[in-house]
Amino acid sequence: MNERPSGRSQIATSPARRLGPEDAALFDTEVVPRYLSLFAERMLSMIAAGPDARVCHLGCRTGFPDRDLLAKLPGVHVHGADPSEHAIALARRNAAAVPGLVADYRVAETFPLSYPAGAFSHAFTLHPLAAPEERTRMLEELARIVAPRGQALVAMPLRGSFLEIGDLLRECALKHELSELTDAVEAAAQLRPTDEMFANELGAVGFEYVDVDVRPRTLKFLSGRAFFEDPVTRLLLLPEFRVNLGVTDDMPFSYVRDAIDKYWSDAPFELTVHVGCVSGRRKA
Repeated sequence: MNERPSGRSQIATSPARRLGPEDAALFDTEVVPRYLSLFAERMLSMIAAGPDARVCHLGCRTGFPDRDLLAKLPGVHVHGADPSEHAIALARRNAAAVPGLVADYRVAETFPLSYPAGAFSHAFTLHPLAAPEERTRMLEELARIVAPRGQALVAMPLRGSFLEIGDLLRECALKHELSELTDAVEAAAQLRPTDEMFANELGAVGFEYVDVDVRPRTLKFLSGRAFFEDPVTRLLLLPEFRVNLGVTDDMPFSYVRDAIDKYWSDAPFELTVHVGCVSGRRKA
């Protein structure tokens, strides 16, 4: 990964964060209910209720679950930032259709964001990139914009997620004697934090009363082709897999597709996701 630029850092350089107009619509109609809702559910269960809440949603994509925040925090003012202009345009349209929702969505490609320090009672993000350097920058930004005693929440897949894909990639590496691929798979698996690491990372940037909730979930796919064509895989999982592995060759993923069709020919392919959410209060 490139060294951190002085003063500001890029948050939109990864293809895992790029969405065109058609992909933004698919993200909203397919990825949100099938996958991202798993993470929003945990975040919403842990968010602290309070009057006159001002909430910042980092990486807000198409705005989900901001309408649910209105039910959880009546009178909430939601501010969202995301590097995709197409996702932001859809977030604005979605918000306009929700009576009583006060929302402001902005395109933002760099940290720090334009919000002043300590501006929010709550701030959260769903499914940030797994790379530790990127995650640290995001956590530091949460610490900057959350007011003293305010709450930050981050929900993402923790270590142990997507083991099935890792196992098939290791099998590919063994059969084709690709030692570099083996090393890449092992390194990528270590990028995701354990629950303890997750809690420590939030504490390290200035939060206390840190709590982590982890729930195992599964995603089902009918075939290898269905897995790779599913919007969840195509728009969210596969771009991040490629970034974390440093793999540009399609051969390993073609192997995974064919292996899924072979090994799960008579049953759905189930992908394990350890849905984790960490919550902490900004130190006074």
